[in-house]
Amino acid sequence: MNALRVLIADDEPIIRMDLRQMLETLGHRVVAEASDGATALQMGKELRPDVAILDIKMPGDIDGIEAAKQLLENTIPSLLLTAHSEPDLIARAKDAGVFAYLVKPFKEADLNPAMEVAISRHKEFSAVSQQVDDLRDTLETRKLVERAKGILMDRHGMKEADAFRRIQVQSMNTRKSMREIAQAIIIASEVEDAGAAV
Repeated sequence: MNALRVLIADDEPIIRMDLRQMLETLGHRVVAEASDGATALQMGKELRPDVAILDIKMPGDIDGIEAAKQLLENTIPSLLLTAHSEPDLIARAKDAGVFAYLVKPFKEADLNPAMEVAISRHKEFSAVSQQVDDLRDTLETRKLVERAKGILMDRHGMKEADAFRRIQVQSMNTRKSMREIAQAIIIASEVEDAGAAV
């Protein structure tokens, strides 16, 4: 496993010290330590570590689960450390998008596999999220192009294939996306309709 930049957060200094030693022995670099979730979140956003290792229960308003959830929104994978195995905590951790879970006391040998799983699952999650965004964008573009084609067909008596071709040609000629051309046609139509209504 390549050397990772790691953020660690635990309210117990001895745990942080042990964790730091284990990680450094494994060849990783601890870029920040925090004793509460709010500080961990702030450091995560500033330092952009490869992975965050967070204690599940920490003082303050932001516990490890909430910190993991917010770090995930900033594309930072997390794994949780806990001495607690209550089902409600595990359910909250899953809902927050935590990718791995280590139960205390853990051994040095447990760290690399847990971090590797967290990073790997995070990559899979990011890829799926990107696919969803791309599909959403494609669908939205298709809807706009269909609407623009309808406007060209109604206003200029064009056939569907000709309306599509006009959008396509205008896109190529202006070096703008078909989505932008479709939006321009729709806006022009709305402006024309508003002017006619006055």
